[in-house]
Amino acid sequence: MSNPKSQKLKARLPRGFVDRSAEEIRASEHMLAKIKGVYELYGFEPIETPAFEYTDCLGKFLPDTDRPNAGVFSVQDDDEQWMSLRYDLTAPLARHVAEHINEIQLPFRSYRAGWVFRNEKPGPGRFRQFMQFDADSVGAPGVGADAEMCMMFADTLDALGLKGKYVVRVNNRKVLDGVLEAIGLGADADNEKRLTVLRAMDKFDKFGSPGVRLLLAEGRKDESGDFTKGAGLPQAAIDAIIEILESGSLEALLAEGETLAFKTPGLAALPMNAALSDGFTELKIISELVRGAGYGADRIRIDPSVVRGLEYYTGPVYEAELTFPVTNEKGEVVQFGSVGGGGRYDGLVKRFTGRDVPATGFSIGVSRLMSALKNLGKLDVAEVLEPVLVTVMDGDVAALAKYQAMTQQLRAAGIRSEMYQGNWKKFGNQLKYADKRGCPLAIIQGSEERANGEIQIKDLIEGKRLSGEITDNVTWRESRPAQETVRETDLVETVRKMLVAQAEDRSRGKLANA
Repeated sequence: MSNPKSQKLKARLPRGFVDRSAEEIRASEHMLAKIKGVYELYGFEPIETPAFEYTDCLGKFLPDTDRPNAGVFSVQDDDEQWMSLRYDLTAPLARHVAEHINEIQLPFRSYRAGWVFRNEKPGPGRFRQFMQFDADSVGAPGVGADAEMCMMFADTLDALGLKGKYVVRVNNRKVLDGVLEAIGLGADADNEKRLTVLRAMDKFDKFGSPGVRLLLAEGRKDESGDFTKGAGLPQAAIDAIIEILESGSLEALLAEGETLAFKTPGLAALPMNAALSDGFTELKIISELVRGAGYGADRIRIDPSVVRGLEYYTGPVYEAELTFPVTNEKGEVVQFGSVGGGGRYDGLVKRFTGRDVPATGFSIGVSRLMSALKNLGKLDVAEVLEPVLVTVMDGDVAALAKYQAMTQQLRAAGIRSEMYQGNWKKFGNQLKYADKRGCPLAIIQGSEERANGEIQIKDLIEGKRLSGEITDNVTWRESRPAQETVRETDLVETVRKMLVAQAEDRSRGKLANA
């Protein structure tokens, strides 16, 4: 005979995924509403794409195994085509624009919020499902669109209460590509080495100049003893790259005058090629546009150390970095870092259409941004009042119909309420339920009250407070703390009055604690 216990399923959450509470969901929705408000103000429109796309449309890899899984979760459709959960929101947008290129108005200004999925090893703070919030302008070729994106990014963070606590840092992939070309890594055969150099540069915030020098040279060993092979660059090339990373601004790199020239010795030794010239010119235009619109370097800063999107960015790139210190799980004070970024990706739509369709946009990491706002105490959540509980004293159909009618009457008046649906015979359990749920009021009507056309309304918040002050049973029975008996016709009016009184008490309490 089998053991029933052995047949029970074990409740377990898949690794890399999380459940979300009501509080987290409401906080997220409140934050997303503020972001949408800024995007709408800029004239952007919402669209929505499905969670699944055909795998080849995502462009992350070419399936070469029975089940493609290089970074994405994939399934095979009944027509033997591979579909994958979207890796980001940008590739689906490119597919959408390409599919409707003859119907939509260019420039196509849109925003999208949604879950994305990564088939990667999960770890602390690293999840396989998370939400992104993107804004993109497709069909706008000038860097004015990139400048506007940076301004909208800054305005969004201001709207979330982060004014003075962030900086949007801007660079240009043409600058990085030009430097790589100038140090002799411009050929297609050097693709892998270029990626190694860019990955090393991207570690500047984490390892500083000494660590990046090692990664650009022979390699670096971390604290655990693991060795990362370096790019093997000559010393002159390493010096030039480090000068870019350490400059912190466009002005520090360029000499004054009509022609672009480098001030610093390592860079001055490099030839000024077309990619470098175009990249710096575009950065200067962006700088002039954002400054002209009133955005100072404290909000939007040209920073040649920014490296993003090793694969598909083709022009300006930008990211928003939070600048306030936080305490990590080890008790160390660190900078919070990036909460999102983006850039120009002129080649994505072309994969489908064969024609140039310029595009630029950015993505906000919703969970990371929520964590930052929570750390600052700026994660606003509109106060949600738990429901008024209509208790059940009698279980016959006529009585139940009466209780349900009262519940509907409260709901019709806009008062959140529910009728108790558990075991009504144990009335004490109903009040325990109300207490654990945080219900503000309980509506009570037994057969005697029903015959008299009356109801009792119990203020559970005030009752809890008084119960801590009254220790005498006689006084308790005589005081019937925080409970009123009213006519049925006065139900809504009395409930509303008592809820207002509770709200005033909460407001006074907040002021007293401020």
